[in-house]
Amino acid sequence: MADSRATQPKVTYATLSAGQTPEFNKAYDEAAERVRKDLGKTYPNLIGGREVAARDTFPDTSPSDTRVVLGRFAAGSRDDARAAIAAARKAYESIWRDLPWKERVGYIRKVAAAIERHRYDLSALLSMEVGKNRLEAMGDVQETADLMSYYCDQVEEHGGFETPMQTLSEKEANRDVLRPYGVWVIISPFNFPMALSGGPSSGALLGGNTVILKPASDAPLTGYRLAECYREAGLPDGVFNFITGPGSTVGDELVNNPGVDGILFTGSKQVGFGIYRDFAKDYPKPCITEMGGKNPALVTATADLDVATDGVLKSAFGLQGQKCSACSRVYVDQKVARAFNHLLVDKTRKIVIGDPVKKENWLGPVINKAAYENYARYTAIGRKDGRILVGGEPLKREPYDHGYFVQPTVIGGLPQDHALSRDEMFLPITCVWEVASLDEALTLANRTEYGLTAGLFSTDQKEIDTFFNRIEAGVVYVNRRAGATTGAWPGVNPFGGWKGSGSSGKASGGPYYVAQFMREQSRTLIRG
Repeated sequence: MADSRATQPKVTYATLSAGQTPEFNKAYDEAAERVRKDLGKTYPNLIGGREVAARDTFPDTSPSDTRVVLGRFAAGSRDDARAAIAAARKAYESIWRDLPWKERVGYIRKVAAAIERHRYDLSALLSMEVGKNRLEAMGDVQETADLMSYYCDQVEEHGGFETPMQTLSEKEANRDVLRPYGVWVIISPFNFPMALSGGPSSGALLGGNTVILKPASDAPLTGYRLAECYREAGLPDGVFNFITGPGSTVGDELVNNPGVDGILFTGSKQVGFGIYRDFAKDYPKPCITEMGGKNPALVTATADLDVATDGVLKSAFGLQGQKCSACSRVYVDQKVARAFNHLLVDKTRKIVIGDPVKKENWLGPVINKAAYENYARYTAIGRKDGRILVGGEPLKREPYDHGYFVQPTVIGGLPQDHALSRDEMFLPITCVWEVASLDEALTLANRTEYGLTAGLFSTDQKEIDTFFNRIEAGVVYVNRRAGATTGAWPGVNPFGGWKGSGSSGKASGGPYYVAQFMREQSRTLIRG
C-alpha cells in the first residue's frame, strides 16, 4: 500500500456531510487509481509470520460490478485453522503473554499510525469491496485507528489493569491484576470490515492474547490489508494471524477446537447465538457475540421534522441499510405523520445511487446476490401487506446491470405486529407506523428480541426523559440529525446492545471493552 497521508480534517460518522472537500476528493481519487492497479492478485493465509497458500481459492468480486475481481483468496482447510491456532499458542506462550503491557501498547499505537498513513487507499478499497460511499468508507477506516488509540489510552489510564489492594497484616502485599486468556478468534462481518476487525483484534492483543482473524468472505481483501498494517507495525510472528475459508470447515474448526480460549463474533443473531451455545464445552470460556438490531426511531408531535427526516434517512439508508444499527422502524405521532412521510419521501427520491467510488454517489450496491434477492422478497411483502411510499424496485438498466443496486425504500400501512416489524432485513428498507402517543411508540419500540440502538426526535424535555428511562437499547440518541440510530464513535458513544443484540453487556469503544479479553487474578505475597 502506498503512503496516502494528507492534511485533512478527521472524518467521523457525525461529520460526513462536511468532510468531502476538494482536497479530500483529490486524495481519494488518487488512492482509487493506486488500488485499481493492484487488483486481481492471489492472497495467502498468514500463519505464524508465513504466507501459506491453499490448493483452492475463491474470488472476491465487487458488488458494484461483479465482473471486477478484486482478488483471489485461500479456501483454507481445517488443517490451516489448526496451524493458525498452534502458531497463536506458540506466540502467546513464548512472547506475547509476558511482554510488558507498555510494549504491547507501543505496538498497537504503531498499527493505528499505519492505518492513518494508508487511510485513503484503505477507504477506496472499502468502496470497491463492500459498496461504502467514500465518506462512510473513510469513517470506517478512521474509526479503526481511533478504536485502537482509545483502547491504548484505556490500558495506560488503568496502569495495565494492575491495582494495589488492602492488606490484613504488615507482612502482606496484595494486588489485583487482569491477565490474558490465551488465543482469541475474531470473526468479523462484511459491513465494517476494518473497524469490526481492527477494534476487537487490538482489544484482545492489548489484553495480552494472540489473535486469529477470519474475515467475512465478502470482504477478505480489507482484512488482508489490515493484517499488512499489523505486519508493518512489526508484531512478532504468530501474534496476529489471518485466515480465510468456508465457515463449514475453517469457521467450524476455529469455534470447536479446544485450543481456542476466547471468541468474538460479529454478525447475525442466528449464527452468533449458535456459536454462543456451542463454543464452551468442558468449562465456561468467554464468547462475545455482537449481533443484530431492529432499531426504532420515535418522532413526536413536538419534533423538528426536517431534523427527524434527515436523521431517519441517514440511518435507514447509510451503507444501504446494511448496519446492525440501521433504522428499520419509525413510529410517528399521527398529528405529524402526513408531513413527516411527505418530507421523508421527497428526500429519499433525491438520493443519488451508483458506484460509490464516484464522489457524486451516496448510495452504493447491496453486498451480494442473496441480499439482492432478499430485497425483492421484502419489497414484495411490503407491497402486498402495506404500501410502498417510495422505492421498491431493483435497478437493472445501465449503469447498474452488473451490480446489486436497488432503490431505497419506505413502506407504510403495515399492521403493527407485521413480520417486517420484527425481521432484521439488513437492506435499504424502513417501515413507518402512525401512533397516538409516545407511550404507544415506546411499547412498540420495545416489542422486539433486539436492543441495540434507538432514537427519539422531540423538543419536550418530559418526553426526552421518558424515552431515556424506558427505551430498551444499549445506544440511544435524541435529536441526532447525523443519524437517528447510527454513528457511534470511540470514546464518545460506546456501542453495544441489550437482549438479543449482544452477550457481554459491555460496549465497543467504551471504557470496559479491553477488560473483556482478560481474567482477574488476586495475588498475595507474604514477606518475612
